[in-house]
Amino acid sequence: MNMMTELKTEAQFVDQFGRSKRKLRISVTDRCNFKCVYCMPEHPEWMKKHDLLSFEELYQFCDFMVRRGIESIRITGGEPLMRQGVVHFVEQLQDLKKLGLKRISMTTNAHYLKQYATALKQAGLDDLNISLDSLDADQFKQLTQKDLAPVLDGIRAAQDVGLPIKINSVLMNGINDDQILPLARWSVKQKISLRFIEFMPLDGDRKWSSEHVVSEQQILDILATEFEVSSQANHSNQSNSDPARQYFIDGHPIGMISTITHSFCGTCDRVRLTAQGEFYNCLFAPKGLNLKAEIKALTSATPLNEVSLHSALLNYIWHKEHGFHAIEQLLKKQNMDKSSRKISMHMIGG
Repeated sequence: MNMMTELKTEAQFVDQFGRSKRKLRISVTDRCNFKCVYCMPEHPEWMKKHDLLSFEELYQFCDFMVRRGIESIRITGGEPLMRQGVVHFVEQLQDLKKLGLKRISMTTNAHYLKQYATALKQAGLDDLNISLDSLDADQFKQLTQKDLAPVLDGIRAAQDVGLPIKINSVLMNGINDDQILPLARWSVKQKISLRFIEFMPLDGDRKWSSEHVVSEQQILDILATEFEVSSQANHSNQSNSDPARQYFIDGHPIGMISTITHSFCGTCDRVRLTAQGEFYNCLFAPKGLNLKAEIKALTSATPLNEVSLHSALLNYIWHKEHGFHAIEQLLKKQNMDKSSRKISMHMIGG
């Protein structure tokens, strides 16, 4: 065992349920050109640009985390392609692969992807998750207040340069649940992996209700009207920490991220950082940990600064709750409203 392996083994972040943290999601901006109801408030208050961590500071934090067990970094937003310099950031992160980083990914709405696909591929991006909630142009515009065509152009551009893609589709009852079959047909035709996501209580204006959820079983029942659906139980290649339960429709892979009806929290290996330095041990965590000062101090390369940051993270990550339903119960027990949480999806990514 070499020195780097020893360091990572001894210093890995683990929570109270024994889940090691291997995936870091970095939000580089809260700004987005889309206004999806499950993500963006009607009247968002953007972070001031001078309050955002610089890419150099974000890189130093990523370096710190990779040396402590992080193997995958996903760049999110808001819409990450709206922040100038993000392609260079992807290129910078390649240096961390010699320290143990295995994968650099990005989640995007693909609106600007056509102009960035080649540069992202050349910078070394490993894969993309693309949000696409409808193939109906009018419905898409109602959902996002943007046109569908640039998104489809961006997807084609990514395919043309050979970037692996997964499509994420959030389904809402009575709003876009009529897109299950069109999206499934399209994904089979395009040979693109599709993942349906249950609507989660992370909407910007906190109007979520369980009545809006299209459950995994409902989706499977609709798919079965047109496709031969085979269960993940028939396939053994699913990662234990993958949030998507894997199925196949006519042999084509399709995923279900069903936090509400079939939570994957028990194997969660993810942690998150916002663009202004708030750290979250869970997507649903009521409170984050403000690490802005500690992250800025990393650039001075003083060992004492690393010790301070490590200690703060070790304690906060250790106290990560078991998952979404456990947090719901905790809030009820403490008579806290979910609206006490000040962060929504657009600030922390998916």
